[in-house]
Amino acid sequence: MESIVEKDLLEKLKVNFGYDSFRLEQQTIIENILAKKDTLVIMPTGGGKSICYQLPALFFTGITLVISPLIALMKDQVDSLKANGIPAMFYNSSQSSEDQEKVFNAVADKTIKLLYVAPESLSLLQNILNQSYISCIAIDEAHCISAWGHDFRPSYKQLSFLKKSLPEVPVIALTATADKATQEDILEQLAVPNATKYISSFNRENISLEVRPANERVQQIIRFIQKHPKESGIVYCLSRKATEQLANKLQQNNIDARAYHAGLSFDERAKTQEDFVKDDCQIICATVAFGMGIDKSNVRWVIHYNMPKNIEGYYQEIGRSGRDGLPAKALLFHSYADVIQLRKFIEGTGNKEVQEAKLDRMKQFAEATVCRRKILLSYFGELIEKNCGNCDVCKNPPQFFEGTVIAQKALSAIYRLEGKEAMGTVIDVLRGARNTTILDKNYQELKTYGVGKEVSWKDWQHYIIQLVNQGYCQIAFHLNNALQLTEFSQKVLFKGEKVQLTTPVEIKKEEKRVVTKITKSVTKDGLFERLRALRYRIATEENIAAYLVFNDATLREIEQERPQTDQEFLGISGVGQRKLEVYGGEFMEEIRSFIKEKKKGRKDTTLETFKLYQEGFTIDEIADRRGLKAQTIFSHLSKLYLEGKDISLDKFITPEEINLIANAKKVLKNETALKPYFEFLGEKIPYEQIRIGLTILQKKH
Repeated sequence: MESIVEKDLLEKLKVNFGYDSFRLEQQTIIENILAKKDTLVIMPTGGGKSICYQLPALFFTGITLVISPLIALMKDQVDSLKANGIPAMFYNSSQSSEDQEKVFNAVADKTIKLLYVAPESLSLLQNILNQSYISCIAIDEAHCISAWGHDFRPSYKQLSFLKKSLPEVPVIALTATADKATQEDILEQLAVPNATKYISSFNRENISLEVRPANERVQQIIRFIQKHPKESGIVYCLSRKATEQLANKLQQNNIDARAYHAGLSFDERAKTQEDFVKDDCQIICATVAFGMGIDKSNVRWVIHYNMPKNIEGYYQEIGRSGRDGLPAKALLFHSYADVIQLRKFIEGTGNKEVQEAKLDRMKQFAEATVCRRKILLSYFGELIEKNCGNCDVCKNPPQFFEGTVIAQKALSAIYRLEGKEAMGTVIDVLRGARNTTILDKNYQELKTYGVGKEVSWKDWQHYIIQLVNQGYCQIAFHLNNALQLTEFSQKVLFKGEKVQLTTPVEIKKEEKRVVTKITKSVTKDGLFERLRALRYRIATEENIAAYLVFNDATLREIEQERPQTDQEFLGISGVGQRKLEVYGGEFMEEIRSFIKEKKKGRKDTTLETFKLYQEGFTIDEIADRRGLKAQTIFSHLSKLYLEGKDISLDKFITPEEINLIANAKKVLKNETALKPYFEFLGEKIPYEQIRIGLTILQKKH
C-alpha cells in the first residue's frame, strides 16, 4: 500500500462522510489500522467508532469484513454507507440464493469495500475467508465476545479462528462499554493479545441523567412523552410482557408506541425496527436487545422502566440517545422490586458473585446523593474533578437534616400496623386520611393515626423510601409489598440512634436546550420543521431512514447558516460531496423559498400561543418564547379549548387523573378555586393538571 498522508485521510473524510476534521482519537486509530496492526477501540456511542474501520476500508485493496451482532441491523448500516457513496453489502442466512450469489460476485470482482455478516453466517463464507479477498476484519459490539461483558454471546466466542487463519490481516474490535476485565477477555478470545488499545473518554456530556422512584411510573412516562412531542425515544423494560403492556397503555393515550422483544416473529421485529429508524414510529418499548448497533442519530431520550442489571448495560443503552451530539435525556426508574427480581435472575447463573457485585454498583448509582456522572465514569476508571451539572443530583442537590422524629413516627406506624400494610396505607395512617381502607379496618383508632398530618403525602413517600434504603424497614414483596421493621428499627425506636434524611426537592422546570453554534436558532421561525418535512419526504421516496439524508445536528446547522450556494452547503458539518450532489439542490430551494416568504412579513395576533402550539412546541418552549409562565400558557390553552379551537388537552393529563378530579368535583360541589382540589387530592396532582381536568369536564357538560 502506498504511503497515505493526513491530507488523503481528510479528503476522504470530507468527501464521503462530510466532516472537516477527526474526533477524539479517530485519526490515530485509522493510521494504526492502515499500518495493519490489531486494534481495540473503546469509544462511547456517538463518538464515531464506525468511521474508524469504514474510512480505512476505502484505502485497502480487498474488502473489510464487519462482524455485526444482529441481522436486522445490517441493512441499516449498509444503507448508511451507500448514502455516503461507499459500496457495501451484507450477507446472512435470510437472503435468497440469488442475493447471496451477488455478494460472492461483488467480493470476487472487488466492487465493494465493506461486507457485513453475523458471526453465525461466517461458516458459509469459507470460500472468501482468505487474504486474496479480506484486507481487514472489524468486530463490532465486541463486548459480546466476553463472558464478563453484559451481553455474552457464544457465537462471538468462536471468532478467534479468524486471526489464526488470517494472521496477516489486521483485526479491529470495537465497543462502547468494557471495563478492564472485559477488555482483557476480548483480546484473549480474539487471539490478539498485543492489540493496541485506544480508550476514549466515556463522558457523554450531552446526555442528562435522572433517576426517579418507580411510583406511578406509567403516568410519569406519559407526562414525560407529552412534554417531548415528536421526539424519538426508547423505553427499556425487564420483560416481554412489560413491553407489550406499556406500549398498549401509551397507545391508549394517543402516543405512537410499539413493543419489541424476542418473542415476536422476525418479520414483526424487523418491521418495527425499520419504522423506528425511518421515523414512522416515534417510541419503542423494548427488552434490552433493541438498539444494539442501530445508528439512529436522533433518539432524544431513553427511559429505563426497570433498573438494569449492571452499569455496562445501562451505559450502553442510554448511549443510544443523542448520538448526534445534541441534548438528550436518560431517565431511570428505580424500585426495590426490580432489585429483588434481578437477584432472582442471577441465581443459578455463571459468575454469580461478579453479577451480584455489578448489580450492587448499579443499585448504588440509582440511590446516589452525589453527582451521578462521577459514579458512572469512575466505574470505567475515568475520574472527573468537578460535578457534571447535567444530572438530577447536580441540578437539585439533596439537603440533609436531622430526621429522627420523622423516622420514629414512620417506624411506629409500621409497628402498629403489624407489618401488614404497604407504603400507601402507612402514609394514609400517618396523615390521618379518612378513606375506605382506613375506616373499614378501624385504623383511625391507632395511636399513630394522624401524627404526621403536617407532612405531605409525597414527602412521606420520599422519607420512607430513604428508611428502606438505609435498612430501617423493608418491603415484603411476597406479602403485597407490606412494610415491615428490621433489626435496625429498634435502634431508632428504643436506643436513640439518629437518622439523617434528605429534604425533598421539587424537580425544576426543564432546562433550556444547550446553546451551541448549531442550536442557537433552533426552530426560531419554523425553518427547521420545513427542513425536517423535506428530509422525511426524501427518505420515504428513497426507502431509507431520515437521518441517512442528514442527521438532526446537520439539519440544525443548515437551519442556522441557511446556505444558498454549493460552497456554502458543502461547508456544513455532515455534508459531503455526494450528499451535496444528491440532496443539496432541494434543501437550498426550500431555504430560498422560506426566506422569500419571511420577507413578506407576518401579522402578529393574540393567538400566538395557539400558533406555537400548532407548530408542535412544548408548553415550556412556548412560555420561554413568549416570556410568560407555563401556568399562563396552560390558561391560554384552556380558554382556547373552551372556544372550540383544535387543542388536545387530554395529552397533558391521564384518564385516571381526570376520574380523580371528577370525583373531587362532586365532593367539593363544583368548587372553582384550584387549591381545594389540590388539598383534597392529597397534593398528588399539580395545579396545571387540575386546571386542565376541570376544563375538560366543563366542556363535556
